[in-house]
Amino acid sequence: MNHHAYFTPAKLGLHTLKNRIVLPPLTRQRSSQPGNIANALMAEYYQQRAGAGLLVTEGTQIEPRGQGYAWTPGIHSAEQIAGWRTVTEAVHAVDGVIFAQLWHVGRVSHTALQPDGAAPVSASAVATDRVSVFIETAPGRGELVPPSAPRALSTDEVQELVQLYIQAARNAIDAGFDGIELHCANGYLVNQFISAHSNLRTDQYGGSLHNRLRFLREVVAGVAECIGKEKVGVRFAPLFTTTDEARTYLGMVEDDPHRTYIEAIKVLEDVGIAYLSIAEADWDNAPAMPETFRRAVRETFSGAIIYAGRYTPESGAQLLDSGLADLVAFGRPFMANPDLPARIANGWPLNALNPATVYGGDAQGYVDYPVYPG
Repeated sequence: MNHHAYFTPAKLGLHTLKNRIVLPPLTRQRSSQPGNIANALMAEYYQQRAGAGLLVTEGTQIEPRGQGYAWTPGIHSAEQIAGWRTVTEAVHAVDGVIFAQLWHVGRVSHTALQPDGAAPVSASAVATDRVSVFIETAPGRGELVPPSAPRALSTDEVQELVQLYIQAARNAIDAGFDGIELHCANGYLVNQFISAHSNLRTDQYGGSLHNRLRFLREVVAGVAECIGKEKVGVRFAPLFTTTDEARTYLGMVEDDPHRTYIEAIKVLEDVGIAYLSIAEADWDNAPAMPETFRRAVRETFSGAIIYAGRYTPESGAQLLDSGLADLVAFGRPFMANPDLPARIANGWPLNALNPATVYGGDAQGYVDYPVYPG
């Protein structure tokens, strides 16, 4: 199989990337406690994978209320910024390009994770179901539990949150990151504003699609103005399905996902950000991304376009050859194969992923996967 499609340089913002292979955001829950601080183990993990054209960190909460899972890192304290600096220095030492994914879970949280045990915050006081959050029950041990019911943010609080995103972006640049990705996917806070299923607001942030996109618009524009639009990416997860099972999957299937997300992408194009990352449904028998949507994305957005899903080296190369994607992200294969770009380039076999060590733990199943030939 010819994989040369991956190894032509790609333009992304200020960077010419060495290849079109991306490490997407992958929650691994290895931050140091207390304080949710990025550490030397994480620096080793990202440095091992710096053969990718672009690395995007795991979701990193922009403020204490933004956390929905134990041991995920933050980027709002001085200690967290210093911790991330060790990561960016390790990646830059081997000529990698790394963006921080800025994350706020909104309602996908639990009072045990919230400051002072308060209710999680969201666009509206609408609880989510069929999704779990992860809380610590003893040092280094935890369990999946249903999320707590959220409370609605006031209009003033929504505007304060825009400023928290801007500050987190500034913190990321201070920590040495090349840019940031706004997590606007998977039913988390920005997605909770976009979706009519979770946004029942009657102020300027709710009602019409234009108003439901206002929070996205203000965050993207504010961050771009602060750090530079060429250092900003956005991740969406448009879901195309009619099954009720998927309708409540972390987020909400829009009644018209094509229109919702093309309008959202127009917001990004108006600001002129560097890239758009699209996370496809990746569970067994997940619905396929319609070709009409992919074409509309390409016609609407002039920056770099990244797709992540259940891609193999072969199917990813076909997508690049089609011209509908500029880069392809590999999640599970990159967890298990620190040298994934070299394996793709040479047609070497891939390590299998150990699902038991994906979340939490130590070096095992994190930085000890062998490079080829092992």
